[in-house]
Amino acid sequence: MARPYVVLSVAVSLDGYIDDTIPERLYLSNDRDFDGVDALRAECDAILIGAETVRRDNPRLWLRSDERRAARVAAGKPANLLKVTVTRSGDLDPAARMFHHHTEAGKPLVYTTIEGAEKIGNQLNEVARVIAMAEPEFWRGVLDDLGRRGIERLIVEGGTHIHTAFLSKGLADELRYAVAPLLIGQTDAPRFVNPAQYPGGSRRRLEFVDATVLDDVAVLRYRPKETSSIAPGD
Repeated sequence: MARPYVVLSVAVSLDGYIDDTIPERLYLSNDRDFDGVDALRAECDAILIGAETVRRDNPRLWLRSDERRAARVAAGKPANLLKVTVTRSGDLDPAARMFHHHTEAGKPLVYTTIEGAEKIGNQLNEVARVIAMAEPEFWRGVLDDLGRRGIERLIVEGGTHIHTAFLSKGLADELRYAVAPLLIGQTDAPRFVNPAQYPGGSRRRLEFVDATVLDDVAVLRYRPKETSSIAPGD
């Protein structure tokens, strides 16, 4: 079974942050961009976020549009996507909203390490399906397992560690990068990605797909190239 097509979706400030350090959630997107993300979600079979995002934002991970949910049902799909999260620590609250709202696609999946599964024990049995993956092929194992479950298209919405993992291991097929007109400038605030060894290094250029202006947000789309390239002038 083929691995799913992976789309990373992120909203960032002009200086590359995805949040600030204030406890209240920072909304980088505007209404038109939120709708664009909703449309992208509707095209996918599953949505994946990291456990830190579950703890910090406690999202429901649903489709906002009644029309898009109805269209999915008419096409023989669940009204909402299968929800997926990843944790190493096993620190997940069984009361988190993703486990209880809009689960038409089945119990959410929790991927973790062997050690993480031992820490979780039976805590999530009623609300999720916990799947232990061996390292070092953890991330490829996650995608292989999702493929076996019939997931053809996966949207990944962060956070930092998750985006870093997919990009550094060359597992992202597409990137939707929304830039908001904000400057955060806080040293301890989370960025889009962490330092890592990315395929091709600093001279590798992603393939530009298109750009869209949604009021004050610019949405850029890229795909990884099959071969690395050298910046002009080198």
